[in-house]
Amino acid sequence: MNIILLGPPGAGKGTQAKQIQDRYGIAQIATGDMLRAEVAAGTEIGRRAKSIMESGGLVPDEIIISMLGNRISQPDCARGFLLDGFPRTVPQAEALDKLLAEQGLKLDAVIALKVDDAALVDRISGRYTCATCGAPYHDTAKRPKVPGVCDECGSTEFIRRPDDNRETVMARLEAYYRQTAPIIPHYSAQGRFYEVDGMANIGEVTGQVEAILDRINNRSA
Repeated sequence: MNIILLGPPGAGKGTQAKQIQDRYGIAQIATGDMLRAEVAAGTEIGRRAKSIMESGGLVPDEIIISMLGNRISQPDCARGFLLDGFPRTVPQAEALDKLLAEQGLKLDAVIALKVDDAALVDRISGRYTCATCGAPYHDTAKRPKVPGVCDECGSTEFIRRPDDNRETVMARLEAYYRQTAPIIPHYSAQGRFYEVDGMANIGEVTGQVEAILDRINNRSA
């Protein structure tokens, strides 16, 4: 089963990707990780990408597609894969369609986590963690039982990610919609696009995703 998982920053893609990977035994492919692995391995494609990145340029789509072709032919992708972070544009989606066709593969589902923008901004901008043990907290949803004291280790020091502020989160949301919105009609026309409520609790979101994938599995059986 081959899947694309879409969703803006903070929508919970990482959590759902792990659930899908564990339940269905497929490989999770994050293009950023894939790119770093090729560079670290010193492959020909990795060397080309490294020179571009070091000069401050964007790695061209054809290099990403070439890397992806190598990646999905590896043994851990035999049962399928989940793409996170690719494609982001219509040309990338079209190039991916061509690559899969050349390898005798197809996409089974493109699943988007739909979110309420205002609620998502509140969710992300309110996050902070214990500086000692990393336990997660939130300004409104999950405060320490004793104000200013970590429930897990008793530390009184907390930190926030510098990009977890309202302005940065809103900018990241705008970039996501600008990049991703055009590919949704591409996959809708193929009958492969599904949307789930990303604002539900984690278990409910997982249930929605699994219901979609189980129906696809049953049709393929």
